[in-house]
Amino acid sequence: MAAPTLSAADAEKLNSLKSSVAALPQISENEKNGFINLIARFLSGEAQHVDWSKIQTPTDEVVVPYDTLKPAPHDPAETKKLLDKLVVLKLNGGLGTTMGCTGPKSVIEVRNGLTFLDLIVIQIENLNKQYGCNVPLLLMNSFNTHDDTQKIVEKYSGANVEIHTFNQSQYPRLVVEDFSPLPSKGVTGKDGWYPPGHGDVFPSLRNSGKLDLLLSQGKEYVFIANSDNLGAVVDLKILNHLVHNKNEYCMEVTPKTMADVKGGTLISYEGRVQLLEIAQVPDEHVNEFKSIEKFKIFNTNNLWANLKAIKRLVEADALKMEIIPNPKEVEGIKVLQLETAAGAAIRFFDNAIGNNVPRSRFLPVKATSDLLLVQSDLYTLEDGFVIRNKARTNPANPSIELGPEFKKVGNFLSRFKSIPSIVELDSLKVTGDVWFGANITLKGKVTIVAKPGAKLEIPDGAVLENKEINGPEDI
Repeated sequence: MAAPTLSAADAEKLNSLKSSVAALPQISENEKNGFINLIARFLSGEAQHVDWSKIQTPTDEVVVPYDTLKPAPHDPAETKKLLDKLVVLKLNGGLGTTMGCTGPKSVIEVRNGLTFLDLIVIQIENLNKQYGCNVPLLLMNSFNTHDDTQKIVEKYSGANVEIHTFNQSQYPRLVVEDFSPLPSKGVTGKDGWYPPGHGDVFPSLRNSGKLDLLLSQGKEYVFIANSDNLGAVVDLKILNHLVHNKNEYCMEVTPKTMADVKGGTLISYEGRVQLLEIAQVPDEHVNEFKSIEKFKIFNTNNLWANLKAIKRLVEADALKMEIIPNPKEVEGIKVLQLETAAGAAIRFFDNAIGNNVPRSRFLPVKATSDLLLVQSDLYTLEDGFVIRNKARTNPANPSIELGPEFKKVGNFLSRFKSIPSIVELDSLKVTGDVWFGANITLKGKVTIVAKPGAKLEIPDGAVLENKEINGPEDI
């Protein structure tokens, strides 16, 4: 890769930034270099847009249909051999702030009093017990979640899982006005810094020493997933396929619905498989990108990668993932965060593929409306796995919209005496000061709108089917 070419003005900007960053004692040399490289690439204006005419729909060889994968080995000894090559890595850098929680999002209770992290540990523990293997769990934290996670992980010290934690990079936020690092402007707390997106997982694995440790233990593949995706469980069929076909990278994709129109998709581009994100799409093609006719699949962010390939590419500084600029404001100062996404690395790995998996492998909890789904009778919990209720005939989940009164987990929980039955629900929309009693059943399309300033209570045992409710008289 050629070094980015910069104009004289930009080169001067970069040099001045370099000396400011060199003076920051809070971060390592690796972090300083990574940050400056990212800024240099950004300033050089590396092409972000793709040439629309070169985009091709990937074939089944490139995006392999899940149901064509060979079954995993029947022999437990063969399965053990396979699992002993595997490491599970959960992206654990996010805070639960959007859901009104402090601390890592992975400690929100999902079901039966168990958190995301509890479920992940139970799942891996069961695998290790069943096959006598050693699948370790790695948690990539950010500086925001590190301290809390260290304390939480102590409770699993007796578990049959080796747990490793490491931190992703910490980069200074960039002041837009004069291109200086925010911490050198006197913003010395956490607000001066940011974690640069999950694309940073690859260099951070190496910089933390974890990559070499895992390779020395004979590990070959890492399964990377968001800690809030309850569907992201170890899949032996996928692992078996990658090992046998020597695929260095695999992205799980799943068919797009109207709810996923902004998600990145896989394309064939100049002979390689590549992730196409909405930010790279020329304005005149955005509607085409969002259509579910042309681009039928989207990235679940369940990713599999070969550890030796990660080492090779990181050491060659070859992972030049697309840069995602994220403008913010801190204490009235306009700042810029440059981030990268792990899925964009697909085009740098050899023999990389997509795998078109069932929707059940994508069950993220991003808001309390998702929490309502997974806490309801639509799912049950077995051995740490969240399993969908077979009584639900519609393959799609109900669409749920809850008003701002339900946004925070605490408020959400207090407004339901118990979670309603929603197996036969198509859609639910709730607006205003609404409170739910116990043992309520919702079916078909239900809309509940409390009048401004009025409290609306849905009584215990109510059965609401295809109803619009604006007051007690409508129940």
